[in-house]
Amino acid sequence: MFDLLIKGGTVVDGTGCEPSVQDVAIKDGLIVAVGPGISGEASEVVDAKGLLVTPGFVDIHTHYDAQVAWDSELLPSSAHGVTSVVISNCGVGFAPVRKQDQEWLMQVMQVIEDVPVAVMKAGMKWDWESFSEYLDAMDRNSYALDIATQVTHTALRKYVMGDRADRDETPNEDEVAEMRRLVREAVEAGAMGFSTSRCSIHQTEHGPLPGTMASDEEIDSLVEAVSEAGGGVYQLIPSGLTGVVAGQDNGVKNEIAGMLPDPHLLSDEIKRMRRLHQKTGVTCTFSFPSSPKMGDDYARSREQLAEAHAAGEKIFPQYAPRPLTAFGNLDVQHIFTGRPTYRSLAHLPRTERARKMADPAIKAAILSEDDVEPETHDPLQSMAITFRNNLKAVYLFSEDNMDYEQAPSQSVHALATAQSRDPVELYYDLLIADEGRNLLVWFADYRDGDLRLKQEYVPEPSFVMGLSDGGAHAKLIVDGSFQTSFLAHWGKNRTRGPRFPIEMLVNRITQLPAKVFGFTDRGVIREGMRADINVIDFERLSIGLPHLVGDFPTGAERFLQDAQGYVMTIVKGVVTRRDDMDTGARPGRLFRNPFSAAARAKQASAVAAQ
Repeated sequence: MFDLLIKGGTVVDGTGCEPSVQDVAIKDGLIVAVGPGISGEASEVVDAKGLLVTPGFVDIHTHYDAQVAWDSELLPSSAHGVTSVVISNCGVGFAPVRKQDQEWLMQVMQVIEDVPVAVMKAGMKWDWESFSEYLDAMDRNSYALDIATQVTHTALRKYVMGDRADRDETPNEDEVAEMRRLVREAVEAGAMGFSTSRCSIHQTEHGPLPGTMASDEEIDSLVEAVSEAGGGVYQLIPSGLTGVVAGQDNGVKNEIAGMLPDPHLLSDEIKRMRRLHQKTGVTCTFSFPSSPKMGDDYARSREQLAEAHAAGEKIFPQYAPRPLTAFGNLDVQHIFTGRPTYRSLAHLPRTERARKMADPAIKAAILSEDDVEPETHDPLQSMAITFRNNLKAVYLFSEDNMDYEQAPSQSVHALATAQSRDPVELYYDLLIADEGRNLLVWFADYRDGDLRLKQEYVPEPSFVMGLSDGGAHAKLIVDGSFQTSFLAHWGKNRTRGPRFPIEMLVNRITQLPAKVFGFTDRGVIREGMRADINVIDFERLSIGLPHLVGDFPTGAERFLQDAQGYVMTIVKGVVTRRDDMDTGARPGRLFRNPFSAAARAKQASAVAAQ
């Protein structure tokens, strides 16, 4: 008797093969049969006629490191068909850690990933020191999806170097050797690999994030440790993404206020990754820009990647499937938050603030003032200036318009020009309209005014849809909805360019990211594979308007973005969502690196028990 029998659905199996109408039978958390006309009794039979049946989605770039301590549902990802996530990206994480350094790591997470320290203090238990203990702490919990993690450069440096890490000082030979030992120990315990940040957009109060300026010798040693421990992934946000590089003048200007130049060109970073991969066999995956703001280095980087892929090297750039965005409205941040008159009103409830800001005298005062410059290089503290400098790429979202590929004629700047108005004044009027509920969104990588570059990446079999940052920047973005947006926009809704076959799109968010991180038991609908599955009404598949909810510890707010069209999400054979609603089931667990000593021992024990 089957636990679940999904009948007559259009199976998009994750491999890129054409869809076909088949049944899928599930028992004990595994797919036990796939084919037409499967007979047999089941505890539940699902009529999937006219619906898509896909593998569960795999999101390899999230930051739920803190949220896993208090949230078993793990929104927004679980609401968007995601059944496996990877956390501890970009070199930021929580283990290993000494007790006296816990708050320091929380402060780094607040500055880099925008998770408030007060929320973390209220929600986290900190019942670990070593990385192995950290994994065991997560292993004691259950979730709506599976979680895998990495050992991070920031935590390693702080643990080994103490206060010297704060200023991104250079470790000595003994310190590098100790970090190498800790990486090997972490991967043996189940870490998926090692992550770091080499981009100056990530800054603490002391300057670049610890590890940003790390030498080739240090990075080589830590990645070699991943290989020695059995294998895994080297994940990084590389230098050179913005095109603003120290000692290089390619005419590119910073779009983000407060950001420092990067130390290296992206093309040189890719060369380093290739050399490391050839030396160690460790897979490399990294954030890749979706806008050619790097000058000539963009073409050089694409050439490097083409050579790597032709050689069969496991170098996987990650891209966002829609513009990277930042939200602005009266509830969060906007271009007037740094102006004195607005600051005098900021304590008022939103509706009262909007009403007072409609007063002509107050409006005139705010529009005439200069910003109070933040006393920090933290780009997140300079968002007001960044928004103001980029009104050509700020668009209005509403219930009736959730288009992430809007025509440039719809930007705030273009609308103001068409009306012969000052763009800042028009932004002001839009900001306070509808009692301040409007959402004004900066499309941060939208220099072309469309998604033509992302359109190039989708068919590339080595380019991975990623960068959702689920769990981070909770009052600035909600890109944990990427998977839904990816399928809906590129599969059926796009009007400003070609769409792509559903089998290609499903592959890009299932088998391909699973392959990158070595998830060999999921990502494909096939007999013997883990039963992580979505049943989707593709015609109804859509995302809603981002909205604020105050469900974090301390009542802190975050943006969520709902989905419609998920008839069922199944994790390890258990239904976790029905008709876009959480069922309360929590079959998800910590997923350990299958090449680790811990995973091999667990597998051997299971075999012996049989």
